[in-house]
Formats: sequence, structure tokens, C-alpha cells
Amino acid sequence: MNRRDFLKVTGFSAASAAFSRPLLAAKEQRNEILDQADARIEKHRKGDAVLKLAGPDGEPLQNGLTVKIQQKRHKFLFGCNIFKLGRCRTPEDNAAYEERFAELLNFATLPFYWWNYERKQGNPNDERTDQIVRWCKAHNVKTKGHPLAWNYVDPRWLPDDPDKAMQAQMKRIGRCVQRFKNDIDIWDVVNEATHYDRESIKKQAPILTEAIRKMGVGAYVRKAFKTARRANPKATLLINDYRTDPAYAEKVISELLDENNRPLYDVIGIQSHMHGGGWPARKAWDVCERFAKFGKPLHFTETTLVSGVQGWELRKKRKDPDFRWISTPEGEKRQAERVAEFYRVLFSHPAVEAITWWDFTDQNAWQQAPAGLVRADMTPKPAFKELERLIKGQWWTQAQTTTDAGGTAQFRGFLGEYEVSMQVDGKKLTGTFRLDKTAREAIDVRLEA
Repeated sequence: MNRRDFLKVTGFSAASAAFSRPLLAAKEQRNEILDQADARIEKHRKGDAVLKLAGPDGEPLQNGLTVKIQQKRHKFLFGCNIFKLGRCRTPEDNAAYEERFAELLNFATLPFYWWNYERKQGNPNDERTDQIVRWCKAHNVKTKGHPLAWNYVDPRWLPDDPDKAMQAQMKRIGRCVQRFKNDIDIWDVVNEATHYDRESIKKQAPILTEAIRKMGVGAYVRKAFKTARRANPKATLLINDYRTDPAYAEKVISELLDENNRPLYDVIGIQSHMHGGGWPARKAWDVCERFAKFGKPLHFTETTLVSGVQGWELRKKRKDPDFRWISTPEGEKRQAERVAEFYRVLFSHPAVEAITWWDFTDQNAWQQAPAGLVRADMTPKPAFKELERLIKGQWWTQAQTTTDAGGTAQFRGFLGEYEVSMQVDGKKLTGTFRLDKTAREAIDVRLEA
């Protein structure tokens, strides 16, 4: 049967066939990206290592001993904002929040929104930050501050003078980075600078908006980065925005350079709030490719997929004042499927080094949306379980091998931190090591009782 006869028999018209071609092409592209994801993950997220094991006396261990190798932490940063730590509705909720967060994640974004962080001039809320930092250190969670500069709302005390306001902004950047050096060394320096002069922003932050306009947005961004760099030369500095279009990449990222044409930023931060529906695999991959060409790591800094009705303007369209945007069984199933696909695409791209979810729980989530990985009662959604299956299952290494001559052991595993253990003469010996990439030389590991 030829193509024309097939269309007649099946009822397809030439127009419908033409319409279906782009859909088929998109599906093929999606399948191609996902089908190759595991191979890319194997290549970019794992490494080979030879461990040179020594006992407490420093002498190599004998041949033929059973060695257990257990991953303890990913090198890749799987994170979330940690805004609700200790501030959930009940003590039981707080305990569950902490348990679930530490169980799944190794990276936390701490709030530094100026208008809320320093409600009274000269009295920043460092005590709250110190509290979160202590918790993160106790649970081996890396920290990031967000954001240092964003003209979303003016602090109430800000002087109504553009020059003085900008001076206060730069002073604030330097102070935060210096104050938390060695506790928080990753920063979203400038947030959403490309649309700093939106009408809604002008109403909420007229002083900072005018200060940026007067200085020029490019000069403002560059000065912010230079100020942060002086405060901590070893800090990891991000430019963070929700724009992912080619114009933003070419006109903003490419111009964020110092006098010697060197990038002022260390990482490109990409927001991916998907309240209206998940990005197709093709779009996620294309965004990674678009920004990877700048030769810097990528952090997906704010990722959201809702587990209820989808739509950015949902709350505004509803006239019922009692309307609640809730999680549904159908929405939770969809969220879990989209989460698994999105994370697989990003984890498989070699330029991506971090993914941060937004928010961890439905309790008071942004836009009051059912955006959490756990519900308002802190029970885990299917999306949480999917990520746990991936992060602590499919992408997690637990291996067993035996020592070779000279007390060496070989294995291949996901990059990260490890514990190695074995029984020697009736005693359990343990040691730790880090696998950053395929090691060219043996990794020395001293085991202690």
C-alpha cells in the first residue's frame, strides 16, 4: 500500500499528516536525548579509581581481603532552598522537614533578601543565618546565599538618593560575603538584572531601580561582582536569571567581563520555574547547550514543577477567595514523571553541576503553589521518592571488592565522598576518600579501627 492509499484508508488528510510531522520529530528528539542519558551519566558522572589501602600502622594490607565501598555524598549538588528550616507549623513538622531534607539533599540555598534580612538599618538577621549554617554543617550540606543584589523591594530605611542607595547596596554585598566567608562560599550575586525596570518593580523598589538606571545596568552588575570578589576571592559567584533565550546569552552573559575580557562570574545560574508545565527534554537540553558554550559550570538555581493544576496565573484567575491550590493524585503522578525526566537530562549534561528545587514543602510555598517535594503534612510525594530512587539508588555507589597484591582495590563509582571498610584480624577498619574524577594515580586511604 502506497502512502496516498494509506492516508485514505486511515482517514488522515495531507494537512493532518503535515501537522503530525513536527510532533513526531519532537518525540524523536526527546527519545534521542533520554535514550542516551544513561550513557552520558556513565561517562561524565562516574570515575575509576585504585585505592591503596593501609592499616593503622601505615603498612599495606594483605591480599584477598573483602573491601566494602559505600558512597556518603555526591559531588554533584542536589539541593533546595531551606527557608522553612525550624519555621514549619509544628515541632513535628520541623523534625520531619529536617529528616527529609537531610535524607535526600546535599545543598541548601539560604535567604538573603535585603528588605527582609535587614529590616532595620545596621541590624541584619545574621543569627538566623548562623543557625541554618550550623544545621547544614552538622548534616554535611553545602550552603549558598541568595541573593546579594536584587531590586525587588526597597528596604524601608534606604536613603532616597540613588548614589547613597547604590553605596549601601555595594556595602551590603561586601559585608555579607566577608561575614560568612568559609561558611557560605557560593553566592547568587545579582538576581534578575535584565528586567530590573519592570513596572511592578518600579513601584516596589523605586529607589534601587533609579540607582541602577543612573549607573547603568551593565556597570551595576559588574561592580556588584567585583565587590563580592574583593570580599572573598575564593568564593563561587553566580549571575542568576529566569531568562534562557539566545538574546540574554549573547547580550548579557557575554558582556559580563572585566577590563581584561575575563568573566566576572564563576557559574551561570538558570531558573526553571515550571508552574505552567514541564520543559520538554529538547528544551532543557538546548538551554544547557546554549549556556555551556561560555565554558563555565551551570547551576539550575530554582526548579519548580507543581503537583496540582498547572498554570502561572491560576491564582489570579480564580475569583473564589477560599480557593486553595492543592496537590492532587493526578498532579503528583505527573510531577514525579516530569521530575525524573528533567533531572535525568540535567544530570547527564557535563556542564551542569547543581540543581536546586523550589520549595521543599507545600507549606507556604512560593505563590502558595503545590510545588513541594513533600506535602504540607511533610509526607513525601511520589516526586520525592523518584528523586530518592535516582539520587540515592540508581546514581549511588555501593560496591564490594577484594584487595590485590600490595593492598590495592579497584572500583568504578559516582563522583563524591566515600567510606571504605573491612574486617582485619577480627577488627573493623574504616577510612574515607574523595573521588573527583578518574584517578591517574592510586588514592591513598589510611584505615583506622
